[in-house]
Amino acid sequence: MRIAKTISITLPPDLLDKAHELAQREHRTMSELFREALRRYMVRDAQWDNLLTRTRAKGKVLGITSEADVERFSDEYRRHKQR
Repeated sequence: MRIAKTISITLPPDLLDKAHELAQREHRTMSELFREALRRYMVRDAQWDNLLTRTRAKGKVLGITSEADVERFSDEYRRHKQR
């Protein structure tokens, strides 16, 4: 019994060529290449969400509510580091 499902994707010709070249260079099938790309994307996405959660929580503690607050804190940090 087959566990994997077959899907179709559409790629622009230049991206398809680069994918073929990469798969050949790494001695992988196209399926392996895209599975690995999807896995990495999903891990990075989860890491990014985790980072956003942590930094938003820290920002809330510091009272950061706007981009202007971020700029102000960044400027203060840089001035402090220059001393």
